[in-house]
Amino acid sequence: MSDSQTVSAAVAKLYDTYPFPPEPLLDEPPPGYNWRWNWLAAYSFCTGQKPQKQDIRILDAGCGSGVGTEYLVHLNPQAHVVGIDLSAGTLEVAKERCKRSGADRVEFHHLSLYDVEQLPGEFDLINCVGVLHHLPDPIRGIQALAKKLAPGGLMQIFVYGELGRWEIQLMQKAIALLQGNKRGDYRDGVQVGRQIFASLPENNRIVKREKERWSMENQRDECFADMYVHPQEIDYNIETLFALIDASGLDFVGFSNPGFWQWERLLAKAPELGARVNELSDRQRYRLIELLDPEVTHYEFFLSRPPLIKFDWSEDNTLLKAIPELNPCIDGFPSQCLFNQDYQIVNLSTAEFEFLQRCDTSSTVAEILASVQMGLDGVRTLLKQNLILLSPA
Repeated sequence: MSDSQTVSAAVAKLYDTYPFPPEPLLDEPPPGYNWRWNWLAAYSFCTGQKPQKQDIRILDAGCGSGVGTEYLVHLNPQAHVVGIDLSAGTLEVAKERCKRSGADRVEFHHLSLYDVEQLPGEFDLINCVGVLHHLPDPIRGIQALAKKLAPGGLMQIFVYGELGRWEIQLMQKAIALLQGNKRGDYRDGVQVGRQIFASLPENNRIVKREKERWSMENQRDECFADMYVHPQEIDYNIETLFALIDASGLDFVGFSNPGFWQWERLLAKAPELGARVNELSDRQRYRLIELLDPEVTHYEFFLSRPPLIKFDWSEDNTLLKAIPELNPCIDGFPSQCLFNQDYQIVNLSTAEFEFLQRCDTSSTVAEILASVQMGLDGVRTLLKQNLILLSPA
């Protein structure tokens, strides 16, 4: 086998041994939501408008045990979902998970990302979470996926960040050293890793980081193995991340956690630095932020294949004619205190609450404002908070 095939076989063996993610199988739809997996919410986030169609094709690229796949089916009731994965054992878990929860608009294929061209047609949404950084050649992987993305489609990607995973990298290397010729025996690797943690002093930096950030999920061997004994991992920084993005040939739409990438949260007390920051390119600003706040354990972002039409709703007449509706990824409505799509608490004013109550998918903004004491800036605020979707006239 080639080096790439050897690595891929080792990765498949890990997930055959420890199917991941290890969430329990349910006899009902999964709870809550991840808005990045909801086509309406994700498309609105990326473009400012509700998508014109909902009967889309979704690819879950590297679906693992089907946790994300299951959500993709249930959150998008008109979509057809395809899941692919390198691990046959993990795919069996994914199939059973979706069968038990009633996620029936899905098909699975035992397939590497490199071979995704074997699937027919294109996809409107490609979800690739926690996969590219485990490939021996991530550029080849993202280029293969890019070829399957339809014009105007979105790709949601999650990859590891090196700055926030420094201690993880050290533990990975320590376990590998102690395993010696038993590397590739993942159960032995988990045992060795747990023995190391049990032996290290309480004030050890690696131990403290594990307890602060990871210990809850790492109680499960599947999570511990995925983090500490994985045979293949590439961690990124902003510079190497955008090298990967540029190689895809797709457009960078933006990070799905934009609040983190606002420099003002770090340097607001030094306004004289603001002028210097504003002279930087977007990528330089991103790099500055991660250098000053090196807690970045991963990057989540959207790519697109042109044309992706965006609305900024700056024209009053255009906004007045738009039809608003509630974002499907909010929780607690009808109430003036609710959770937004990021599960952050939002307290609505009386006018905002009344506006949302009148969003019936048929009334225009102008018609609603005729009976609500709120201006267009208030509507724009609701959109910025991702509480509503807008459809152009």
